[in-house]
Amino acid sequence: MTLLLDPPTWPARGTVWSHLVSDLSFEELHDFARRCGLPESGFHRDHYDVPEARYAEVLAAGAEPVTSRELVARITAAGLRRRKPRT
Repeated sequence: MTLLLDPPTWPARGTVWSHLVSDLSFEELHDFARRCGLPESGFHRDHYDVPEARYAEVLAAGAEPVTSRELVARITAAGLRRRKPRT
């Protein structure tokens, strides 16, 4: 199980956010997110948004802290990167 969490640096809706991903499967990601109590509405294409207030909790549950660059590189290499469609 390899769940990755980048630092909370993405501002939106009055807080800053991290991204939680799996470099193994979406099934692993959804299972871990459920166990952490993250809402399904927090899933966007290939990651869950995690508010800064929950960062330490998600790390304590087993996520590995990585840089944002490392996170993207690892899910891309795993074939799990889903880019936003171009309009």
